Amino acid sequence: MSDMENPPTGEPRYVKRRVKGCSLDVHPTEKALVVQYEVEATILGELGEPMVEERKDCQKMIRLKSLNANTDTASLAQKVVEECHLIHPSKLAEVEQLLFYLQNRKQSSDNQEKKNISPRDFTPYAGVELDEEASIGSIDEYVELLYEDIQEKIRGAALIFQLARNPDNLEELMQHEVVLGALARVLREDWKQSVDLATTIVSVFFCFSSFSQFHSLVTHFKIGALCMNIVEHELKRFELWQDELQKKKKAADEFPDNQSLRKDHDKSLRKYQSLLAKQEQLLKVSLYLLLNLAEDTRTELKMRNKNIVQMLVKLLERDDQELLLVAVSFLKKLSIILDNKNDMAEAAAVEKLARLLPCDHPELQSATCRLLLNLSFDAALRSQMVQAGLVPRLSSLLADEAQRQLAMCVLYHISMDDRFKPMFAHTDCIPQLMKMMLGGEEQLDVELVSLCINLAANRSNAQVFCEGNGLKLLMRRALKLKDVLVMKMIRNLSQHGGATQNLFLDHVGDLAAQIGEDEAEEFVIECLGTLANLTIPDLDWELVLREYGLVPYLKRRLKPGSAEDDLILEVVILIGTVSMDDSCAAMLAKSGIIPALIDLLNAQQEDDEFVCQILYVFYQMAFHKATRDIIIKDTQAPAYFVDLMHDGNAAIRRVCDNTLDIIAEYDEEWAKKIQTAKFCYYNSQWLEMVETRQLDEPFLSGDDGESFSGNRDVLERPDLFYAADGILSGDGSISPSFYADIQSSELGEAGNLSSSLDQFVPSVPVPADQPVSDWSFRPDERFFYSYTANASQ
Repeated sequence: MSDMENPPTGEPRYVKRRVKGCSLDVHPTEKALVVQYEVEATILGELGEPMVEERKDCQKMIRLKSLNANTDTASLAQKVVEECHLIHPSKLAEVEQLLFYLQNRKQSSDNQEKKNISPRDFTPYAGVELDEEASIGSIDEYVELLYEDIQEKIRGAALIFQLARNPDNLEELMQHEVVLGALARVLREDWKQSVDLATTIVSVFFCFSSFSQFHSLVTHFKIGALCMNIVEHELKRFELWQDELQKKKKAADEFPDNQSLRKDHDKSLRKYQSLLAKQEQLLKVSLYLLLNLAEDTRTELKMRNKNIVQMLVKLLERDDQELLLVAVSFLKKLSIILDNKNDMAEAAAVEKLARLLPCDHPELQSATCRLLLNLSFDAALRSQMVQAGLVPRLSSLLADEAQRQLAMCVLYHISMDDRFKPMFAHTDCIPQLMKMMLGGEEQLDVELVSLCINLAANRSNAQVFCEGNGLKLLMRRALKLKDVLVMKMIRNLSQHGGATQNLFLDHVGDLAAQIGEDEAEEFVIECLGTLANLTIPDLDWELVLREYGLVPYLKRRLKPGSAEDDLILEVVILIGTVSMDDSCAAMLAKSGIIPALIDLLNAQQEDDEFVCQILYVFYQMAFHKATRDIIIKDTQAPAYFVDLMHDGNAAIRRVCDNTLDIIAEYDEEWAKKIQTAKFCYYNSQWLEMVETRQLDEPFLSGDDGESFSGNRDVLERPDLFYAADGILSGDGSISPSFYADIQSSELGEAGNLSSSLDQFVPSVPVPADQPVSDWSFRPDERFFYSYTANASQ
């Protein structure tokens, strides 16, 4: 045997490998098992002694494409253990458990949207596909092809792309920095020369961008900035293609008999369609790569500074659904930032999104609805949605179970604006909502009922809701299931007068029967609110109160702290409604409710809503003689009205003024007090001035030596109304000393009074027996009277 046949002593003979520490887990997004294991490699010498030992952590992914809801997990687990030698048979039960978890795991919406952008699913288009199969061992040969002509570069890039599509090869490709460096160089230098080449190389880097741990690698080669340039350049090329095609079409239309022009247009159209298909593939992969890199907020901000939003909105005009999907998904991600949302509003994104609904691409529909939902939080954009005709488009999606939830959320936001609520009455939205609400007895989605509650606040919508047996079916569901939200919707329906409110006559008894101590407070609040809305002339409230024994309950609930404030407030509002009936008002007054209302007013005097509603009850009762006498003679209610006559709340002031007018009309004593109070309020500054001066100047006292501000009524001192600083006497004549003073100081050579003195002269004499408030200033009168003419004469 020669020396070549006998290796020298100590030369390694073979390598011994051993697998240790095998563990199992599920893939976070795909239907696959992940096997984590450790390989221990030992190089043995000639005598079998260990020379070199090395350990390496490895991972294997077992994809389960056939796994579905009907798969027998026990059989599949047995098959996995048999075919994968890394998994010990003792782990069969664990494998079966993991398979069962994968079988029942729900795919999140984001994963569903991204399933089209997985590296394995991203296949090259026709013209780039190769018959040969790439091998990781030939990577150096593929790199050499990148230094040849364009076609060889495309071939080399396509072979590398084949390798990159398998995530297991990415780690090894990353170790070959020459590969990625060469790809980045070729892309930077030659992307304008060949769309095929650019698409293939960007696809390689897209495979790396699909995993967060490789983002720094992609960023290192500045691929993101390069893709931004590619997208911007391709959008400009598209505009040029369209302009050129439009010119040729116009020329062909102007000369229809010219076959040469027609053929030229047809040829250009075919070329345009071919170029467009390749361009859209390049745009799609570039945007997917940018979308992946946008996980880093700093990178996303750089993209925004380079007008990514405007570029994406322009792409919404395209017809390729896969390109539209990535553009909409990207916009959806960007829309959570205020500045990006404002950019979309300026670029009229809503108008361009409207044409995408409905469409035959479920994922595109879902992404579009999600983007619209993000944008619908802005009131101005909601207005644009209505103008773009999205209400009927979104309403049509309610029939699609996959898109129903998103469509309802967007419609709910639109329905918050009272201006847009009437538009729902002219679509099939309300009938579909009613069908969903009455379809079963299961718990209704909050979004569904919330949308119905908003729409029920509009009269036109309420009529549609109540058509046929609509109200009857809603009442049946609400009362049977004690559904608070449905009852809240019914309460909104009850606020509309006319034919809609008359339908409630058949349900007054059902509602009144729900008012009691045993029912849940939230449900009772809505029933009370519904009854309080019913101002139907034909409704006999006295009969309702007696038959259902509501008066004791109402009186008990008026006690402060007896229930939640919301419930007590609804009781007060209901009392105000039933008090419009004369017999009901008398019955309530006899039961002692009026003192209870005053006690409640004292307890809730800081709450304007409570104060206003309690005052409204007294206002209604003031119309009826029996209750009016009780209010005036047996309570201090009129005094409260006087105190609140000038409250800061406009609604409270209005109720007080109207009620005091009624009281003054029927009671002379209170009429005088009210008149005095109004006079003192409107002349408070003047009274304060006179009261201050009387302390220093005794002539302001009366003939009997009593000050005007003493025990005498200020309205009984007319001499004080017309005299100021001694200018006028009590009978209204001007004193001689006044003229002497004026001639020596204020009058000029012409003998005219200074305009500054006119303010002291009343316009007309006011009779002493006439209330001052009846002679108050009106805009069409002169407030001052000039004595210039009389002085001249």
